[in-house]
Amino acid sequence: MILESVEHGPLIWPNGMTEKRVAKDLWERVQLLMQGTSLTKQERECKLYDAFDKFTQIKEESLHTYYLRFTQLINDMNIYKIKMEQFQVNTKFLNSLPPEWSKFMTDVKLVKDLYTSNFDQLHAYLEQHELHANEVRIMRERNQDPLAFIANQHMTPPHFNTYQSLLQ
Repeated sequence: MILESVEHGPLIWPNGMTEKRVAKDLWERVQLLMQGTSLTKQERECKLYDAFDKFTQIKEESLHTYYLRFTQLINDMNIYKIKMEQFQVNTKFLNSLPPEWSKFMTDVKLVKDLYTSNFDQLHAYLEQHELHANEVRIMRERNQDPLAFIANQHMTPPHFNTYQSLLQ
């Protein structure tokens, strides 16, 4: 009805409704729509909390891409004025990384103050160790297959197996 009024001028109602009554009806409908918007806001906040809870690194995703996705999530939460403690955000950023990062996560937790640092600083620190974390991931993937694990054991230098050779 609003579009009709804008395109063709004031509405003339066959049932004798006055313009004032039509405007009031339109305003009431707009208010109902706005109430729906607040529900949508609540739903969006719930989805953001859920996304934060379930956030994790995607398999073989680079640290930088992981950081960008996390940044986007935190920015979306800030838009909706969802405030979280810095410690909580930092802990989520670290604990959502896969196991190959565990050594570096421990280092970060020992070196950085998670209450005052931000996840941008944590990312910068971890980024220095991404190559090593990727090597750890590759080794774990190779050793998931029991046959590959045995093959890798036979390829280790002889001096590593000195104790085993003494037992035989």
